[in-house]
Amino acid sequence: MKQSFLAFRTDKDTPHDADSANAKLLTQGGFIQKEMSGVYSFLPLGLRSLSKIEGIIREEMNTVGAQEVRMPALTPRQNWEQTGRSNVDIAYTPTENTVLGWSHEEIVTPMAKALFRSYRDFPKCLYQVQTKFRNEPRAKSGLLRGREFLMKDAYSFHTSPEDFQKYYEEMAKAYFRIYERCGLKAYKIESGGGEFSKNISHEFSVISPAGEDVMIFCECGFAKNKEIISESAKQKVCPDCQKELQESPCIEVGNIFDLGTKYSDAFKFHFSNTDGIQKHVHMGCYGIGVSRLLGTIAEIHHDETGIKFPKNIAPFQVHILSLREDQKADEIRQELEEDGFEVLCDDRDESPGKKFADADLIGIPIRIVISKRTLAENSAEVKYRATGETHYIPLIEIPRFVWEFYTDSSPT
Repeated sequence: MKQSFLAFRTDKDTPHDADSANAKLLTQGGFIQKEMSGVYSFLPLGLRSLSKIEGIIREEMNTVGAQEVRMPALTPRQNWEQTGRSNVDIAYTPTENTVLGWSHEEIVTPMAKALFRSYRDFPKCLYQVQTKFRNEPRAKSGLLRGREFLMKDAYSFHTSPEDFQKYYEEMAKAYFRIYERCGLKAYKIESGGGEFSKNISHEFSVISPAGEDVMIFCECGFAKNKEIISESAKQKVCPDCQKELQESPCIEVGNIFDLGTKYSDAFKFHFSNTDGIQKHVHMGCYGIGVSRLLGTIAEIHHDETGIKFPKNIAPFQVHILSLREDQKADEIRQELEEDGFEVLCDDRDESPGKKFADADLIGIPIRIVISKRTLAENSAEVKYRATGETHYIPLIEIPRFVWEFYTDSSPT
């Protein structure tokens, strides 16, 4: 795509109310636009990255046999009354008979009840990627804590706690794959407190100064939430590998937990076993904040000049900067696009300094500069955004160079 065609504008000035790196960089870079506290529009660049996160999540959910559905955001209040959650403070209630969904157990459970009745129908898992609404009293930190946000929520249905536990472990593995593919190192932390404190429950968190929680962790993967599990604060050595434990703020990027039979009981959702006897359906829930993931990526992968997108999440794979050599730059763009790459070509009538600054801010993994100086050597200047490493590559070698970068298994 030619950048002159893109619906896009950068801003060198920091938004006055940006209270986090992701709010600052994603707004300045033309990815999002704030509409009010906790509510953002996603512009073309932001939507492209958001869609890539969604794509990764869908692939991994499908890998563990989850099936995608789409449930309504506007839900009947009577369902929430049936589960005793109709008057929670975070719920938006447009009318006395409706609730804007902030979670969807109240919709998915009766949906599953209509679909699954025999032990032969289980296990099953239904998921969606959908906008959620929460009357968050402390909307802040850009995409990390919003009132309207995009979420993947999945719900599994089982004939026994043992069957649930088996699926729970498979889902946890899928979560780790999602975060790795998004360029994040996540830790699985045992949860405590809340509605299901007596059930199996885990959070997935990544290390970041922007996080509101604090975890004690080890590089081997051991992690505990310092505030929730008080005895972990006394631990100095990792119980798994005996190395010294570290402490850091962290951002929660997902959670998985055992719902037991709370919702199946509320909606009288049972199944017939092999003897025709009615048994309780056991349920699990698995959430990932999709838009929060985008904010987390910006928090972790950036420097003082802009975002450093992991290769799987960048809005484009290659950024060509034409320094008054538009014809040759466009030829290279077309060649790379014919090879299947997503290319943004900066053909704008702007100064080289402006183009370089915008390229750093946007953070596409590979930048290719075409100028009179590089063409004199029949070459291009190629820079890796993540490392700053620069190469001069013969023009004929550019497709191979890009292909090798994107076939490397590293997410960054």
